[in-house]
Amino acid sequence: MKFNILVLTIASVLVILTACDDTTDTLGTSLTDDMDMLEVSTDTFEVTSCSFVADSVLSRNTIGYLGKIRDPETGNYIKGDFMAQFGTLENYYLPQKDSIVSVDENGDVVADSCHIRLFYTTYYGDSLATMNLTAHEMAKPMEENVKYYSNFDPMKEGLVRQDGMKINKTYTLADLSIDESERWDASTYTPNIKINLNNEYVDKDGVKYNNFGTYILRQYYKNPDNFRNSYNFIHNVCPGFYFEVNDGLGSMAYVTVSQLNVYFRYNNDSIYVGTSSFAGTEEVLQTTNIVNDDNAIKNLAEDNSCTYLKTPSGIFTEITLPVDDVKYGHENDTLNTAKLTLTRINNNNHGEYSLEAPTTLLMIPKDSLYSFFENGDIVDYQKSYVASYNSSYNNYVFNNISSLITYMYNIKKEGLAANPNWLSEEKNKDWNKVLIIPVSVVTNSSSQIVKVTHDMSLTSTKLVGGPDNQNGPIQLSVVYSKFNH
Repeated sequence: MKFNILVLTIASVLVILTACDDTTDTLGTSLTDDMDMLEVSTDTFEVTSCSFVADSVLSRNTIGYLGKIRDPETGNYIKGDFMAQFGTLENYYLPQKDSIVSVDENGDVVADSCHIRLFYTTYYGDSLATMNLTAHEMAKPMEENVKYYSNFDPMKEGLVRQDGMKINKTYTLADLSIDESERWDASTYTPNIKINLNNEYVDKDGVKYNNFGTYILRQYYKNPDNFRNSYNFIHNVCPGFYFEVNDGLGSMAYVTVSQLNVYFRYNNDSIYVGTSSFAGTEEVLQTTNIVNDDNAIKNLAEDNSCTYLKTPSGIFTEITLPVDDVKYGHENDTLNTAKLTLTRINNNNHGEYSLEAPTTLLMIPKDSLYSFFENGDIVDYQKSYVASYNSSYNNYVFNNISSLITYMYNIKKEGLAANPNWLSEEKNKDWNKVLIIPVSVVTNSSSQIVKVTHDMSLTSTKLVGGPDNQNGPIQLSVVYSKFNH
């Protein structure tokens, strides 16, 4: 352990403080106009870590993951299926019924066609891999007050209508029915999987329709109130669909928009083609079901020469912070900064489809693993922090976690004051442990993080660490200060 003490004048301290990263916390020391001397000291501490298997993660996400791939690192098969709801605009309306030109022999309104499009902007794997999915009609909607995790099976839980519509679709992510020049024009074309719903449809009451779009139209003219908002639409008209991959290997689509489209003709001085669209948005639920090889994940996590970060729903890294060591002899000092650097171990597998390293990591206390995401917490840089992958240095840097260390120290101190056996209680065993979790973040126009969710994309990396680490210790660098009067 290296230890340095510097005694500096106020003027010198200003130079040091202004050189600190702008993400650091308030130093907590006021500068005065008198000639007091400020004592600044630095130290480094070794940090221990291990891999932590995540059996499942909270799966509500704006992206649906659809496909099946073979992990090039483990040989493990990873499958993604997802459920999606479709919302409607407030006070949605269609043309007057008597203006609809699309009618059957009885004069009843019909849809000319109907389909679902699953739009994706990125994917993993081979765009020419032949895949097959089934679009299952939901029996009932996913509910807002339920926390759906990535291991949730909608088939077993009765969310899929057993006697409902099931549409099989064979596809490749590169839609070869579209001219190649058109596919490359991002301004006019967004890649998508099109699922036609034009077969005969029988609703839950046994009423038959020539297609699903006709069912939608007739439900509107029967009771327009069911279309006034997304809640009414989901609970009374269309609970949603479950998209399940049942054959094929080699691609995983990251579906950003799910859209149900109904086409019809109507008369407004001339004959027009009308489109009624219902889209999956943040306002309605979407959740991905991940099927992993649990044994392969477990075996990987048992590699003690490093730690792992692996998504989706795979492996996190657990770190034990040396809180007692950091505070020993500095109980009354100000802990200005505490910087933790996690170094990546380069992947030796350089195949065409090797998995990328996660881009953003979240650090939270271990006991906040579930509550942080379930409560929709935001990074506060007091007990939660994010770090981005730096490709130039091949690492992730948490610039200043001093507030978290101070918090943990105080929690332990207060706990022992109230109960001398505090440390021996099971609920307190992880008091100084944090988890490093790959996440996706949403920022506003001011670059402030407004939403944090589990990263459900395909990522993997090794980090320096683990019980049998041979790559040098993980180090926590700290800076203390105190005034000498």
